[in-house]
Amino acid sequence: MAVVENQLKEALDALKDTGVRITPQRHAILEYLIESMSHPTADDIYKALEGKFPNMSVATVYNNLRVFREVGLVKELTYGDASSRFDFVTTHHYHVICKSCGKIVDFHYPGLDEVEQLASHVTGFTVGNHRLEIYGVCPDCSSKETH
Repeated sequence: MAVVENQLKEALDALKDTGVRITPQRHAILEYLIESMSHPTADDIYKALEGKFPNMSVATVYNNLRVFREVGLVKELTYGDASSRFDFVTTHHYHVICKSCGKIVDFHYPGLDEVEQLASHVTGFTVGNHRLEIYGVCPDCSSKETH
């Protein structure tokens, strides 16, 4: 839990440093994103918090996610099919995505950092970042298919 609290404090400090006011809704959305490793959609976040903030709209959630994205705290993950999912930015990591249920799981593979250097060297591009997605079927969906 201490890791979550540290990440939340650092994120709130980053918002304050850029002049963004910390509203109770912003605090709750950030906390939810940090605690939930499920890469939620804006709608997931709204549904999780609507009991606590009955006056909050889905538009409020989207607007706050946009602010967090602009400050660099959140990445918007778009995979061309359903709604965007949002990922609290920690370290550089990759995603494994279930083709059946859409679950997204993080995995780290530091060895791939060299890919950017190689791409830059081979092409002459100034490389800013890269993204890797691996698609498969999660264990839950696999067990359903075999029964």
